[in-house]
Amino acid sequence: MKLYFSLIKFSHTIFALPFALSAMLVAAEGFPPLRIFILILICMVSARTAAMAFNRYLDADLDTRNRRTQNREIPRGVISRRSALLLAVWSGILFAVAAGFINPLTMLLSPLALFILFFYSYTKRFTAWSHLFLGGALGIAPIGSWIAVTGHWAWEPVVLGLGVLFWVAGFDIIYATQDELFDKEEGLYSLVVKLGITKALWVARGFHGLTLFFFAGFGWLIFGKGVWPYAPTPYFVALALCALLILYEHRLVKADDLSKVNAAFFNMNGYVSLVFLGGVVLSIL
Repeated sequence: MKLYFSLIKFSHTIFALPFALSAMLVAAEGFPPLRIFILILICMVSARTAAMAFNRYLDADLDTRNRRTQNREIPRGVISRRSALLLAVWSGILFAVAAGFINPLTMLLSPLALFILFFYSYTKRFTAWSHLFLGGALGIAPIGSWIAVTGHWAWEPVVLGLGVLFWVAGFDIIYATQDELFDKEEGLYSLVVKLGITKALWVARGFHGLTLFFFAGFGWLIFGKGVWPYAPTPYFVALALCALLILYEHRLVKADDLSKVNAAFFNMNGYVSLVFLGGVVLSIL
């Protein structure tokens, strides 16, 4: 079990899950029925497991040749490619079944969600904008949670999802700086390869500026138009803290010093997602 948790980077669930839970709490104007909450958790965990297992399956040969990733489970031979693919398939089936038990719209949209999650793994093979596809894969999480609670589409979670999209795309650019030379050798695409590290980091800063814009827009849609009957102060205080964390993240990574990429990638972004969720919870309380 420990090996499989490592294969799918289970700890990275902290990136998307807090935003899905935030959308869930806002849509329910509090806590939803326990059944819906449990089904949302099952969908989140199974969808992410399917996506990561498929990514590891598809990239197994690349991971074997990349010195940075040679210690992953498939290159080491402790988990087979076939096992990773089976994990992806069964997790995808579990996601579709759980979505089907929520409401008709989540059932209808579940194949589309799975297509987005699986398709991302191919994008670095043909476009430098693959970071945006990864952002979109995580950005659909709050939209799905909202639909799970309400049973219908709305603009509020779309705005939040756009914020998540650019947030993930920004930190994925930062993470990709580690593989600039390898990606060039293998003919893979990223904005780091296309623009160089310095310019790519500026794009990441721009993406994170858009993140804060859309997060603020989400707050305005919820509070500014009187949609949500709770105090907005904790949310916007949390948003200010998120801005400071993102600013610090970019101070950690410089074009001539990539030694703190992992701290910027995991620590700071983990804090951002948790602080955001905390602001939503405190607003409800």
